[in-house]
Amino acid sequence: MLKNVANIVRGLSADAVEKANSGHPGLPLGCAEIGAVLFGENLNYNPEEPDWINRDRLVLSAGHGSMLLYSFLHLTGYDVSMDDIKNFRQVDSKTPGHPEHGDTPGVEATTGPLGQGFSNAVGMALSEKLMAEKFNRDSLSIIDHYTYTILGDGCMMEGITSEAASLAGHLGLEKLIAIYDDNKISIGGGTEIAFTESVADRFKAYNWQVIEAVDGHDLDQIRRAIEEGKANKEQPTLIVARTHIGYGAPTKQDTADVHGAPLGKDDLVGMKKFLGLPLEEDFYISPEVSNYFEELKQAKKLKYREWEDVFNTWSLKYPGLKKELKQFLNGEIPTKALEILNNYSLDEKGKVATRKSSGEILNLLADLIPNLIGGSADLSPSTKTYLDKYGEIQKQEFDGRNIRFGVREHAMAGIANGISLHGGFRPFVSTFLVFSDYMRPSIRMAAIMKQPVIFIFTHDSIYVGEDGPTHEPIEHLESLRLIPNLRVLRPGDTEEVAKSWVEALEHRDGPTALILTRQGLPLIEDKIDISAFSKGGYVIAEDPGEKVTLMATGSEVSLALEVKKRLEKEGILSRLVSIPDRRTFEEQSQNYIQEVLGKPTQLKVLMEAGVKSGWYRFLEEKDLMITMETYGASGPGDQVAKKFGFEAKSISEKILAKLKGE
Repeated sequence: MLKNVANIVRGLSADAVEKANSGHPGLPLGCAEIGAVLFGENLNYNPEEPDWINRDRLVLSAGHGSMLLYSFLHLTGYDVSMDDIKNFRQVDSKTPGHPEHGDTPGVEATTGPLGQGFSNAVGMALSEKLMAEKFNRDSLSIIDHYTYTILGDGCMMEGITSEAASLAGHLGLEKLIAIYDDNKISIGGGTEIAFTESVADRFKAYNWQVIEAVDGHDLDQIRRAIEEGKANKEQPTLIVARTHIGYGAPTKQDTADVHGAPLGKDDLVGMKKFLGLPLEEDFYISPEVSNYFEELKQAKKLKYREWEDVFNTWSLKYPGLKKELKQFLNGEIPTKALEILNNYSLDEKGKVATRKSSGEILNLLADLIPNLIGGSADLSPSTKTYLDKYGEIQKQEFDGRNIRFGVREHAMAGIANGISLHGGFRPFVSTFLVFSDYMRPSIRMAAIMKQPVIFIFTHDSIYVGEDGPTHEPIEHLESLRLIPNLRVLRPGDTEEVAKSWVEALEHRDGPTALILTRQGLPLIEDKIDISAFSKGGYVIAEDPGEKVTLMATGSEVSLALEVKKRLEKEGILSRLVSIPDRRTFEEQSQNYIQEVLGKPTQLKVLMEAGVKSGWYRFLEEKDLMITMETYGASGPGDQVAKKFGFEAKSISEKILAKLKGE
């Protein structure tokens, strides 16, 4: 029967691509048997409860082969209709060109950028281990599922896959089963043109179980490989499945031509003849296959009800855990945590780095928000992101809350996305701002998928000092602000750090980036109304008859305050405006923006230790910008800042010259 299922899926996939005149038929034709064994025999799911916490996850890392996934979602009874299949790649359809989480029931992650889905799968498998450790009791296992991922040669070439696989092997995530579609073809031709390594040996070195030389079209071999993967209780498993891309297409099988273009009429007809599919009917599903999946659907429902029985027994026996599980899954933030943040003050006096105050807040929050977990790319002593009261997550030790990601920034972000997608935990990750470059694709995916991952970036400017230009971010803050649906907050003192954490925790439909300093900053006292912080920009101080508006973010807010005091000595009154979240400020009414920035006749002066490009919408030609348009330099931070004009004396002189018309 499963051979018939595979062939029906081939027909549906090829017809959908042909109708759309766009798509990637190669993988669906090549991996149809793999999909049939997974959906037809192995995966534990309930189409009527697509968000069931104990479902097996399948992530199609090679997301271009999306019609493979859509075909099986339709056959198994998910809310993906035949009309949806026929509307493949059309505007507002449930079947976009690449799988989109949130658009299509049953799609676990948005995939397409190769390797992203694999790293998400690692995060899901890690989350399963953590949730099982947290909530399973005695013989009552309410969290007990597998994570599968299908990836191709392109995924294997991407560095994020290597990073994520290395960590998965280190942690021994035995419920992670990756199936490698080893078809020897890439877009440019055979893989031998650029990719001749032994993937199997690489994964063995990562401490994976590797099952080699599996015929990806032999149902029994696929079954045995998956069973062998499940039998290993110490390692994740890689199944190397040798397949034929575009299987059944007479002239295009095993060629690069079948990767990303419709088969064309002749090959489509030839494929259907070869597979025994009717030529007169497109989008054909045989009665036998329909009946098979209808019976399977009932069996899946029965399996789900068995789990419900276990869950109900567990709930009665452990009502406290049930309540906590609900809080985990709903992402509830305790009111007490928000109250503490809104009234937070640091005991330490004098200058305090915002990374330090953030670290203290993070540890405070860890006691109040039990599903808050995370770590850094081997930089927790510097980013202050270690949860001091809680253990580390290591192999066979999944009751901790500190994740040692190692120097693997890209995979760290992708894995955090997977943890968030799984449901249950609220992840945070951290590194230096300059290394956000290594994470940008995964940050973008978090924003697309609306995942509330918290990205903590420290060492945010030229004040890093002695490490020099390689470690001094210039364009990074602006580049993060360009990512839609990413909240970017750069607080200027401890109070603003606390408010930033409020915004991060309450931002539930997208990620947040917290931009923090290495150097100490003074507390800016006597703010007019910090409650306006949530609007992205607000007035810290103002004077009647002022002539200048000083605008700043982060560490430059205290610099602007120094400038304000100097100007006062020269008889020039000014207002001080903090804009920790520029995008949110931009979204306010024009009346509010004008109210904050002051009279149009006032000279506006922007101070930010980064590129100026995004600030023009608030400024005119007459205004002044103190920014960084070159790379930094190596030396003590305050001296580097002085070299590039971030000094109250020189800025005050420039303002006075501007006012005099010089």
